[in-house]
Amino acid sequence: MASTSPLRITVAGASGRMGCTLIRALAEAEDLRLAFALERAGHPDSGQDAGTIAGLPPLKVPISDKFEAALGASDAVLDFTAPPASVALAEAAAKAHIVHVIGTTGYSAEDMNRVQAAAKEAVIIKSGNMSLGINLLAALVRAAAKALPNYDIEILEMHHRMKVDAPSGTALLLGEAAAAGRGIALQGHEVRGRDGIAGARPDGAIGFASLRGGTVVGDHLVTLAGPFERIELAHRAEDRMIFARGALAAARWGQGKMPGLYSMADVLGL
Repeated sequence: MASTSPLRITVAGASGRMGCTLIRALAEAEDLRLAFALERAGHPDSGQDAGTIAGLPPLKVPISDKFEAALGASDAVLDFTAPPASVALAEAAAKAHIVHVIGTTGYSAEDMNRVQAAAKEAVIIKSGNMSLGINLLAALVRAAAKALPNYDIEILEMHHRMKVDAPSGTALLLGEAAAAGRGIALQGHEVRGRDGIAGARPDGAIGFASLRGGTVVGDHLVTLAGPFERIELAHRAEDRMIFARGALAAARWGQGKMPGLYSMADVLGL
């Protein structure tokens, strides 16, 4: 029986922290191969070998800004970039009818409208966090929020000093899980930071706090505080490879699926 050719994968943001991690993860996978490595026009690494940039032997895949051509010759694109680039990639993935795996966070409502429109023609798998552990944690948070409807929920996250958006996409994912457990919408019930005379805590609020510093990959703590007791559910990421392996799993899972906007909960059957 003839062997199946590896899936052709494009990595967007190939020179970044996650881009390099994705390239290293692809180098370990027998059923996937790096086909294209993308960066913005004028990036200082343009033309460099993607393997060399990621700390590997040369892969003979130069870093390029030709994203439409790359997606047209790929089976999936892995995207941990920034919202403007990610939206453009979603629209290109729709034209190419390929799988788009999005780990980008910090979207506006208009950004999401465009991604949802692209998902009519492409399989788009979007998550604030690609790790198995975080998605399991979200399921636990949802169950706890439902079981303890009168407990106050607070979500604390910490990331490295270079992270630009807050709360993190993962914190918002956990907040959405808590809201779903309560049968409410997160919007209208979230409290993001407190300063000065903030007043008493509103009933049913879901609070967020963000810390930034050092090289922290990602720490998340969900506290449910009730009368004379607290339940704490935590996750600490120790290596970005957990996100990369999740993204690769999403790229595999998306092959042959109907166009639509999916999450890692769909990929993991949660």
